[in-house]
Amino acid sequence: MLRLTWVQPEDLIGHELRQAAQDGRSATAVAAVAARWRAAGGPEAPPRAGASPRPASRYLRLLAGDLLDELADLPSGLADDEPTDLGAIKTLCPDWPSPVDAVPPASVPPASDHPDADRRRTDRPDTDRLETERLEAAWLGRAVGCLLGKPVEKLPLDGIRQLARATGNWPLNGYFTALGVPGELSARYPWNRRSAATSLAENIDGMPEDDDLDYPLLNLLLLRRYGKDFTTTDVARLWLDELPAGRAFTAERVAYRNLLDGVEPPRTARHRNPFREWIGALIRADVHGWTNPGDPAGAAEQAHRDATLTHTAGGVHAAMFGAAVIATAAGADAGAGADAGGDGPDVHACLRAGLTVVPPRSRLARAVREAVRLAHEHHDFATVVDRLHALHAGTHWVHAVPNTALIAAALTHADGDFAGAVCRTVSGGWDTDSNGATAGGITALLAGSPAALPERWTAPLKNRLATSVGDFNGVGFDTLARLTRLEASRP
Repeated sequence: MLRLTWVQPEDLIGHELRQAAQDGRSATAVAAVAARWRAAGGPEAPPRAGASPRPASRYLRLLAGDLLDELADLPSGLADDEPTDLGAIKTLCPDWPSPVDAVPPASVPPASDHPDADRRRTDRPDTDRLETERLEAAWLGRAVGCLLGKPVEKLPLDGIRQLARATGNWPLNGYFTALGVPGELSARYPWNRRSAATSLAENIDGMPEDDDLDYPLLNLLLLRRYGKDFTTTDVARLWLDELPAGRAFTAERVAYRNLLDGVEPPRTARHRNPFREWIGALIRADVHGWTNPGDPAGAAEQAHRDATLTHTAGGVHAAMFGAAVIATAAGADAGAGADAGGDGPDVHACLRAGLTVVPPRSRLARAVREAVRLAHEHHDFATVVDRLHALHAGTHWVHAVPNTALIAAALTHADGDFAGAVCRTVSGGWDTDSNGATAGGITALLAGSPAALPERWTAPLKNRLATSVGDFNGVGFDTLARLTRLEASRP
């Protein structure tokens, strides 16, 4: 029996009830809807999976659809502090960064009559090489962090800790392995079914496909096809052309279904989409940051146009935050990464830049500030994680707010160190592969080159990425870096 995940109305209603309570809709009205659903025999939302094990009756399915629409009509009490509209977001951000000029085109020689022409003609190829190396490091770092988190995705925090301890890998300092894990522990906390065969240390053979790498590839295609002035409708067109429907999940799958039903952006993000504040838009943010080096405002605006196909409010804010952090990291002088002892921005400055594009009274901004504070206050990162899990106990494990907070805490606690950041992030649970990917991409970018990343992390990837997006299957990270550099150089 096929149980299509993330789209069945009877599986969405429980998530929408939780979302309604969290975004400040009328508690009385939400409780009344919940009571009607339960009185009819409606199930709770699946806690980890995307679909309940058995299909609902035709009556329950129709009722779920009606209740989803009824909940959607309830106004949010947080709308003034958490707008989705870009103009409203900017109005609420007193420190919105100033735009910057576009990055100079790659490999284009300066005019011969420029007073510094001879020097610049010599410097340009070296600058291009260093920038391309930094982008290769960022792609690699994103892949490493994703790969580290894949086997333990969906596992509870205690399971992650016990599996790592059972193999002497705690505090986490390497890829997970099944070798040496007691049978009863494996049975209690099974590895992610789709990932164990490709993502445990003994099985890694190149970078396996994952949506956390598929979306950066799609956004690379987006920029190649439409340029930096793409619209949200362009994102929709590209997805229908290039993204297999089965490779989209949560908010992205609902938005994809909405497109096929004739719903147009940005309503695709709201119509029967209880996942619109989950992490999906954040995992699409990296390319927007990479192609706007030193321009957090430009990166955030680019991420906003992408995110509003599928997300609203906190889901959009997380994408803008991530893009601004990454753009700031990308704006360091080539070769001035953390390991190079250069003068580029450190991870703390990057996080501060990210907060300048997020409404300061929003749940996301408050959660990030609290996470950074905890990371500064506690020497033991496990204590930070426990505090974060207690603070966000009622929030789904894929929601953007707690996951973004965990990423910020790990980056802060590790002081921008690559291995320290990805290990802390993944060890914190929740959406382990997505969080590891974001932390890995940021810290690898700051490190400055593939050579600055420990070989024990990067060698198993074999400079090979599997994907079902476009004609990228088997592509090398060095090739992706060159393509990304070209898009960053486009006006």
